[in-house]
Amino acid sequence: MKSIIASIAAAGLMAAGSAMATDMPDLAKKNGCAACHSIEKKIVGPAWMDVAKKYKGDAGAEAMLIAKVSKGGSGVWGKVPMPAIDASGKKQDDIKQLVQFILALAK
Repeated sequence: MKSIIASIAAAGLMAAGSAMATDMPDLAKKNGCAACHSIEKKIVGPAWMDVAKKYKGDAGAEAMLIAKVSKGGSGVWGKVPMPAIDASGKKQDDIKQLVQFILALAK
């Protein structure tokens, strides 16, 4: 009986570990993304996993999402608008890295 309980506990820990294997990148934390987004659940904005699933296989998704993050927008995921993150154009490399990270979550 003890071995069955230990096996179940070990399986639970392995599943929990794999669920947490993908953490919010430091770049997202530095740029304030984590205030409204998480990887697996909706906060103010959509979960990044949901974004990745929605745009999986869409060849134009990366460019569209880079523009959306840079300039802000609303209406796709609800009524709460996402503010412009890079109106000056100085954070494009950061935004591109984050968008690529998000889209890779669907693979």
